[in-house]
Amino acid sequence: MAHVDLDKYRPYIIIGVIVLLTLLPLWVRGFIPAADMVTPDGVNLLGNDPWYNVRQVEQTVANFPGYAWFDAMTLYPSGDVVYWGPLFIQIISALCVLVGATTRPEIMVVASWVPPLMGAAMVPVTYLLAKRLTNWKTGLIAAGLIAVVSGSFAHRSLFAFVDHHIAETLFSTIFVLAYVVALLASRDISLSRRSSEVLKMPAITAAFAGVAYLIGFFNMPTMILLALIVAIFTLVQFVLDFAQDRPSDYLVLVNAVTFGVVIIGTAAFGFPHTGLDLSRYTVGHVVACAGLIGGTLVLYGLSVYLRGRPKYYFPAALAGLGVVAVAGLYVALPDIYNLLISSLFAFFGEAPVTTTVQEARAWSFDAAWATFHWGLVLAAGGAATLIWWSRKKVNPAHVFILVWTAIILASTAAHVRYEYYLAANIALLAAIFAGAILDVTYKDVTRLFGTKSSTAPPDAEVARKEEKPARKGKKGARAPDARKTKVSSKDQPDYIKVGAFAAVVVVTLVFAGTSLQTNFAYAASAQYSGINSQWMEGLEWMGTHTPDPGVDYHAIYDQDTFTYPEESYGVMSWWDYGHWITFVAKRIPNNNPFQHGVAGPNGSATYFVSTSEEEANRVLDNVSTRYVITDIDLDTGKFHAPATWANPDVGRDRFEPTFFIPVSAGSTSYQAMTFYNQQYYLTMVSRLHNFDGSMTDPTSQVIYAEYRDADAANASLPVITRTEQMNATAAAAAVEAYNKNAPAGSHATLLNMYYQYRGDAILQPVEQVPALQHYRLVHESPQNVFGNVGAGGPDLKSVKIFEYVPGAHIKGDGIIEVPVVTNTGRAFTYRQESVNGTFIVPYATSGWSGEVKTTGPYRIAGTGQTFDVTEEDIQQGRTIN
Repeated sequence: MAHVDLDKYRPYIIIGVIVLLTLLPLWVRGFIPAADMVTPDGVNLLGNDPWYNVRQVEQTVANFPGYAWFDAMTLYPSGDVVYWGPLFIQIISALCVLVGATTRPEIMVVASWVPPLMGAAMVPVTYLLAKRLTNWKTGLIAAGLIAVVSGSFAHRSLFAFVDHHIAETLFSTIFVLAYVVALLASRDISLSRRSSEVLKMPAITAAFAGVAYLIGFFNMPTMILLALIVAIFTLVQFVLDFAQDRPSDYLVLVNAVTFGVVIIGTAAFGFPHTGLDLSRYTVGHVVACAGLIGGTLVLYGLSVYLRGRPKYYFPAALAGLGVVAVAGLYVALPDIYNLLISSLFAFFGEAPVTTTVQEARAWSFDAAWATFHWGLVLAAGGAATLIWWSRKKVNPAHVFILVWTAIILASTAAHVRYEYYLAANIALLAAIFAGAILDVTYKDVTRLFGTKSSTAPPDAEVARKEEKPARKGKKGARAPDARKTKVSSKDQPDYIKVGAFAAVVVVTLVFAGTSLQTNFAYAASAQYSGINSQWMEGLEWMGTHTPDPGVDYHAIYDQDTFTYPEESYGVMSWWDYGHWITFVAKRIPNNNPFQHGVAGPNGSATYFVSTSEEEANRVLDNVSTRYVITDIDLDTGKFHAPATWANPDVGRDRFEPTFFIPVSAGSTSYQAMTFYNQQYYLTMVSRLHNFDGSMTDPTSQVIYAEYRDADAANASLPVITRTEQMNATAAAAAVEAYNKNAPAGSHATLLNMYYQYRGDAILQPVEQVPALQHYRLVHESPQNVFGNVGAGGPDLKSVKIFEYVPGAHIKGDGIIEVPVVTNTGRAFTYRQESVNGTFIVPYATSGWSGEVKTTGPYRIAGTGQTFDVTEEDIQQGRTIN
C-alpha cells in the first residue's frame, strides 16, 4: 500500500478545515435564523439597539458616505450626540450600496447578515493567533472552539442582531493578533545597534498593530480598553525583564510605533466630541496614547539606570514613582487625573442604576458557568500552561495574553456586556491547554494502540531529536536477534498520560458540544426576540395617526445650527423603547436605550414613578411631550428600573416593599415576600396603564399588616407580625388607630399581593386613586394580558398610548363621569372628583375623530347635569360653564 505523505498536503488540509469551521457558525447563527425571520416587510430585528443601528444605516445610505454625529430623531427636545464610531455602520451601508439595497426591507436583510459574517471571521483570526502562540494543532482547536462558543458572543453574532458588539470582539482580537506578531518579531532587537535592516520588520509589524487598533477605534471608543491592557502588560513585562536581566528595547519600539500610528490616525480622523472623555471621540485618546508612549520611555530609562542593581530596586522604584505621578496629576493636572485615574475606577465600579441595565450588571459565577461551563476549567489550564512555559524564560507574547485575559475577565466581572470579548480568551486558552496536553501525551496514546508516530513534537521551540546510531560491536559479531530482544519499557504507554489525554478530549468535546447545542437554541428562538406584536401594532398606528414632528428622518443635521420646528414634540416612554419609537413610528422619544433622558428632574424615571400629576406634568412640559406610551412590563416586571433611577437610595421599596413573613401560621420560619402599597397605585405608570387615568375606588378586601422595622426586629428586612384580610374602609381605620399608639419600631399599613403571586392585584388599589386630568387614551393594543377571560374578567391591554392635553374646565362639585369605548371595543367609564369646585376633563364628546371615543356626554353623578365638550375645548383649555 502506497504511503501518503500528509505533511505535503497539510497546508491544504488546514485551509479546508478552517473553511468548514468558518461555515459552521455562519450556518448556525446566520442561515438557520434567517429562514424564519426574513419576510417581505424586512426583519424583526433583535433587542433594542439593532433598531437604531439600522436607522443609522438608512440615514448613511441616503447620504453615503456621510455619517451623523448628531441625531434629531431621538432625545427630544435636545437631540442626542452619537458617541460611537462610523465603521460598523459604514461597512453595512457600503454593502447596501454595493448590492443596491435601498428600501427598508432590503436594508434590514443586508444589515442582518453582517453580525454572523463577523462572527464567522473570528474563526481564521483565532486560528492565526493560537498558531502564532503555539502551533497549528492548537490553532485548529481554538478555531473550532470559537466557532461554537456560546453566551453573549454567540447571541451578538446572530442574524438580525445588528449591533457593533461583534465588531468590537473581532477588531480587538485582530489587534491582539497584530500586537503579538509585533512582540514576537521584535523581542530580540537592540536599539543601540541602530540597524535599519534589523528594525525594519519589527517596525512594520508594530505599524500594522497600530492600524489594527485604529480599525477597532473607528468602530467604538471603548477600544481604549486595549490600550489599558497594553499599558499594564508593559509595566508587568518591564518588571519581568528586569528580573531576568533581559533588555526591554522591543517594548519601546513596539509601543512607540504602534501608538504613534494610533495618534496620527486619531488626529487625522478628527475629534467630533469635546472634552477629554475616553468614552467618546475626544482629544483625550491622543493624550492617553501619548501617555502610554511616555510611560514606556520612562520605564525603559529607569530599567537602564538601575541595571546591575538588586532585583527589588526596580519594582520599589516603580511603586514610588507611581505614587508621586498620581499625586502630581491630582494636584497639578486634575483633568488628566480624571481622564486616566478616575475614569478607570469608574469603569470597574458599579452604581445602583446599573442593576437596571442588563448588560451593565456584574457577572455572577452562576452566569459564568452557564455560559462557558467546562471552558472555564480548560481556560484556567491554558493560563497555567502559559505561566509554566514562561517559568525559565518569559515569552512576552504569553504574558500579553495573560494580561489581556485578566483585564477582560475583570471587565466582564464588573459589567456582563464584556462577556462577548471574553469568548475569544476562553476559546484561545482552552485550546492552548488542550493542545499542550495532547502534545505531551500523544506518543503514549500511539503506543497504547501499538502504532508509532512519525510526527515530531510540535512545539516550535523544541528541536527535533536525532536518533543515535547503533554502537558497532566486535568484528564479525552478529546483531542480536530481534525475536529474542526484550520489549523496552520505553515502548510501554504511560497510563497516567493516556488518562490525561482522554480526560482533556472528553472535557473539550463536552464544552464544544454543549456550546454548539446552545447555539442551535439561540438560532431557533431568535425569531421571538424582536419587537413583540403588540408594540409593533401600537407604533405602526402612531406613525400613521399622530402628527408629523417636522424633522426629516433621513437628513443629517449639524448640532450647532439645528433647531426643532414649531410643530415638533416628544414621546414619553421608558428608555427600553426609545429606538423602536424612532425607527417604527418615526417619532422622537424623550429618552432612549443609551439611558439618556432617564435620570434627573426631567427624566422618564421621575415621570413614571411620580405620585403627583402636577409634578409629572411639569416633566412633560419641560421636555415638550405630547404622547405617553406605557406597557405591562413597565407596569410590573420593569417597574423597579424607574424606581431605582428616580431614587437609587430607596429604589422600589417605596412602592413595592419587601417583608419577612412567617411561612405559615404560627411558624418560626420566615420568607421574603414583596407587596404593593398605595404609593405604587398612585404612580403615573399605574394610574395610566392600570386605570386609564380614571378615578378608581379601593378593592373590597385588602391586607391589613402589622410589622416591625428591620432594626427593631434585628433583621435585614421589616418583619410582618400580623396580617388580616379586611374591608378597605375598616382596614384604613385600623391602620390609623394602631399607628397612633404603636410601640417604637412597630407600624401598621395596607398592602396587596405582588403581581407574581396574583396578577390582577395591579388593578386593585388599597385606597382610592384620584383621576388624571390631562391624559386621554388614544390607542391600545389588542392583546389582553390576562388572556381570553370570560365576561366580567379583567381586560388589561399590553400597550397603551395616551395623549397629554390641556383639558377642558367644567365648574361643579362631586364626581363627573363619561362612558368611553376604546379602539379594541373595551368599554370603561372615566370618572373624576372635582378639586376646588372644578373638573378638568381630557376627553372630547364631539369634534374628535380618534379611535377611542366617548359614547355620551359628561354627567355629574347624582345631579342630572350633562355637558358636551368639543375637541377644540380640550385643546384650548376652555371653561365650558
